Amino acid sequence: MKFANPTIHQKTISSGFISIVFSIVIALFTISAAISVPILVRPFYYMQISTLELENQTGYSYSTIKNAYDEMVDYCVGLSDDFGTGELLWSADGYSHFTDVRTLFLLDLRVLIGTSFTLLIMVILKKRFAKLKPRHFRGHTPAFYSAIGLLTVFCLIVVLAASDFNRAFVIFHHIFFPGKDNWLFNSDTDQIIKILPEQFFANCGIIIVGGIILMCAIYIMHSILQRRNMPKKNVAD
Repeated sequence: MKFANPTIHQKTISSGFISIVFSIVIALFTISAAISVPILVRPFYYMQISTLELENQTGYSYSTIKNAYDEMVDYCVGLSDDFGTGELLWSADGYSHFTDVRTLFLLDLRVLIGTSFTLLIMVILKKRFAKLKPRHFRGHTPAFYSAIGLLTVFCLIVVLAASDFNRAFVIFHHIFFPGKDNWLFNSDTDQIIKILPEQFFANCGIIIVGGIILMCAIYIMHSILQRRNMPKKNVAD
């Protein structure tokens, strides 16, 4: 009677665990990277000052709108500890909401930095130590399964948001700002809401989802190409 080699079984469990960790880290990196684009790439907003006709809609000049946005973002990403919206008025409730936003933005940036370093370390260790290589289930990389999972979730979100963006917007705020209503701005006391129309947030959503889809497509294509070059005996694992 032949007994299974415990060492081989142990290696399989170890490589499987590493694959799961890889998949989770890649998923978190992908989400945080996509979210960071509209946060960090300020020209994305500047272009919309014209396309959304914010000067005509609000009566504010381009420089007033840009300065207000820059001051607000500086605070939200931790470049400044002093909240401000340029020449525009803001209230205590408005300040409180942007403090909550700052917490979420900084969390996203920390996740992005943390996962970036984690992936770099894992790739280096994988190349140097054969035992730390992740298992390829059915010949596909962990990134492939992260991509499939993310595409499934975010395609569902897109369908729900497209059917009723207003409702999706409200649900989003209830999830990320539970028990609070300070995100319901009064444009007379928190004038910055005038330069942040609903279409701007919809465009942010498009950029984020588009970024996730693009990265997932790259993961999937890379895995498929890698699988084609893999020995047949390894594809069935």
